[in-house]
Amino acid sequence: MSEKIIQGEKRVFMTGNEVVAWAAIAAKADIMYGYPITPQNEIMHYWTRLAPKYNKTFLQTEDELSAGFTTVGGVMAGRKAFTATAGPGNTLMQEPMSMAEMMRLPTVVVIQQRGGPSTATVIYSQQEVTLTTLGGNGEGMRIVYSTANHQELYDYTIKAFNTAWKYRFPTFVLGDGYQAKMREPLTMYKPEERGVQIIEPQAYVGLAGVPGRDRPPAHHRNTYNLEEELYEKVSHDMAEFERIAPEVAEFQAENTDDAELVVVGHGVVFRAVREAVNNLREQGHKVGYFRPVTLRPLPVQQIKELSAGVSKILVVESAYGQLARLFKEVAYGGTAEITHLFRPGIGITATEVEVRVKGLLETGLRKPRLRKASVG
Repeated sequence: MSEKIIQGEKRVFMTGNEVVAWAAIAAKADIMYGYPITPQNEIMHYWTRLAPKYNKTFLQTEDELSAGFTTVGGVMAGRKAFTATAGPGNTLMQEPMSMAEMMRLPTVVVIQQRGGPSTATVIYSQQEVTLTTLGGNGEGMRIVYSTANHQELYDYTIKAFNTAWKYRFPTFVLGDGYQAKMREPLTMYKPEERGVQIIEPQAYVGLAGVPGRDRPPAHHRNTYNLEEELYEKVSHDMAEFERIAPEVAEFQAENTDDAELVVVGHGVVFRAVREAVNNLREQGHKVGYFRPVTLRPLPVQQIKELSAGVSKILVVESAYGQLARLFKEVAYGGTAEITHLFRPGIGITATEVEVRVKGLLETGLRKPRLRKASVG
């Protein structure tokens, strides 16, 4: 029955949460572990509707901490396991995902961001960037895709499973409350019909044979007794993470070659950024945009080239500098003046971006006024 899930391409109109459930089915996920929290609840609801039809399973746990650990357990048993959460649930999920980092487990987590700190709102924000990219008591050895629309929710949810199982690092799809709840058209497809080969899972435990006799013994550890042991393990894994980073990192950029100012944004805010830049271009302004699709790892080389090649960069986000901090760390040493438009927990319109850009361009064109020195 699994081969009849999606045949050919199908144009649909649905919520983002429904998209995620269908994408997980298309990626041949086996089981979802979850606990209810707005605005991701419907991922669970839609998954449980689809699961019986396609021989899939679901387990509701007692909280997000348990959902994370059962996802870890499912992966170790050789199942394509995933979970989804938001806000405070994402906070709780960091302990099991830190364990997944240490054990190099291909967990997949979908985050539909909401406003913080704490319970805050159940609506929307981009305030879970720091938590998702660098959360936990580790070094952030994880892969984070930031989606901007429903088509990307479908594409990158499928890709997240392949990425996780190929590189064996925890992988996140970072959406938001707007994407979760709104309806939007997209094309669903069977990955194999577009040349995307789905990577099959492999069990970590319960393998055939006797360890030490029929096969090498496995060491799946998340705790180390000696400092030197931990240093060796983390150094090895970080070297591996840095090695794969250039091939994993993704970005979009347009009109940056001749731009006086480049606007940087991610996720759903990028939609406003792109519209604003297109409008400004039509008005004759030399403006471009740059969008990191992967927030971890970032497209380091491209950001360095950008920060060395333009005069001004405007970082736009629905948070108080969470993307900007990641961006500035990579851009350090560049000559571009980096400024920002921060609106934590609030949607940003193309008009607001346009107004801010025009103000920056006008400021850059004005000659500075000389102040007379006072005579004592």
